[in-house]
This record gives sequence, structure tokens and C-alpha cells, in this order.
Amino acid sequence: LIDGANQRLDDLSGGAFSLDVDKRDFRVIDHRNADERRSVKTLSGGETFLVSLALALALAEQLASMSVHGVARLESMFLDEGFGTLDTETLDVVATAIEELSAGGRLVGIVTHIEALAERMPVQMVVTKGPSTSTVAQRLR
Repeated sequence: LIDGANQRLDDLSGGAFSLDVDKRDFRVIDHRNADERRSVKTLSGGETFLVSLALALALAEQLASMSVHGVARLESMFLDEGFGTLDTETLDVVATAIEELSAGGRLVGIVTHIEALAERMPVQMVVTKGPSTSTVAQRLR
């Protein structure tokens, strides 16, 4: 899991971070700070989001090998917020990773209030809250 997450995290963080496990605890290796090893609890909100996304993507990719019959595949995934913690450059990196997942045949749903991210998605389900109910409308890019 760590190896797969590190491959994703290298892309997502621009080589700034990788992960390791020390006595059952995740540690981050900060390559911008002389490879300092520290607790993942010291990461900023945006950095935590990138690490979490890298781990989730690695787990999804390894699902087939964890299956009893080796044929399982995670066809869809949903990411719920966390995007507001990202700066503009990191948001672009994450959006590109999401687009690549979609191009690879996965359904990737995101829940976001970040208009710049929503506009990059090819299909949008827009939820509008009314006085007594909500409505959903599909918008194609």
C-alpha cells in the first residue's frame, strides 16, 4: 500500500513527500526539508488531503490483488470535499489526477463547492436546495 501511495504522492506533491510506516504509524518524509521524518499529524490540511488521496488511490488499485478470486475492480469512487484546503496549483494537480482516473474507465464522483473544480468535470449533478426539498439537474460540459 505504501509503495503504491508513494508513486501517487510523488506526482500529487511534486516530489515533496513520501510515506513510511514506523511501528504501525504513518510517517511523512519531507523531501523539501532534508528528508525529515515526522508524524502525518504535522501536515497542513491540503497536504493531508493529498496523502489521503494517494492512499485511497493506491488501495483502489490493489483491490484486485486483495480479492479472494483476484477479479475485483473498484469501478467507482467518490471524493467528498477537502478541496477547499488546496491552493490553486495543488487543486489543478488533484483535478488532473481525477481526470486521469476517469479516462482510465473509472466513475469518479466528487462533492465540491469549488467552482473551478466543478467546471473541469465533464458531467455535473447540480443540487439546489429549495424551501422544502432539493432538486438535482444534470449539466454536461
